[in-house]
Amino acid sequence: MLDAGERLEWWAAFGQELRRLGYVEDRNLVLHKRFAGRHFEQLSALAQELVRLKVAVIVTSGTVAAQAAKHATSTIPIVMATGIEETANLARPGANVTGVTSLSAGLSGKRFELIQEVVPRLVRLGVLWHRGGSEFAVRELEAAARSSKVALQVLGVKTSAEFAGAFAAMTKQRAGAVFVIADPMFFSERQRIADLALKHRLPGIQGPVEYVEAGGLLSYGPSYPDLFRRAATYVDKIVKGARPGDLPIEQPTKVELVINVKTAKALGLTIPPPVLLRATRIVE
Repeated sequence: MLDAGERLEWWAAFGQELRRLGYVEDRNLVLHKRFAGRHFEQLSALAQELVRLKVAVIVTSGTVAAQAAKHATSTIPIVMATGIEETANLARPGANVTGVTSLSAGLSGKRFELIQEVVPRLVRLGVLWHRGGSEFAVRELEAAARSSKVALQVLGVKTSAEFAGAFAAMTKQRAGAVFVIADPMFFSERQRIADLALKHRLPGIQGPVEYVEAGGLLSYGPSYPDLFRRAATYVDKIVKGARPGDLPIEQPTKVELVINVKTAKALGLTIPPPVLLRATRIVE
């Protein structure tokens, strides 16, 4: 297990599914857990450590962790529990990486449409992006905005120390909302991001539901515990002889819309009834 953060609830779902499939730790299963916390520069060394241990499979969480594992080995199977794999053929990836991607086609565009529904007079949208993270999601968002009258203000940050400056820049340029590109570093800092969005009176949208639980306005994305359960089934198949290159990389088929109505009230926003009706869950 290689994680760019430490999402224990998500990994618990992974373990539960392994047990359902008949794997019991310290009986017929040994787990070597490596968490980078917020020190993403350690991922390369942690991946190499797992390779030296000659593990049967490396399971990763987050694109950065998957990339670190790929650089460390081209032979040990790698199963992504979340992340983005920009391969030409998701159906037959053909290398040693497979699993579940947390990005389904058009998801950034659908988030863009949602924030427009909630903020109907939106003219400028701030985009918070971790430089070195998912450029694919940024490009997809830019493509979605191209045919609209909404201008994007893309602000790349390297560390959490740059958050305050990024939000101040959005306010200065009169952004009407903030779109947070999902990233392990942002996940770890979700409380601060939610607090800054509220402080600057910016309605925000992100992928993981934990962002809304921390005080963010909207989340729209897959159930991450479900993705980790699916990753466990990949491990089972590989242990039983399947080649990772022959196993299709799955995209999420079910997405959840979660709305924090307390945050909406604090921002002076009225969530349109059609959006409320589509919500999977309401956070009071």
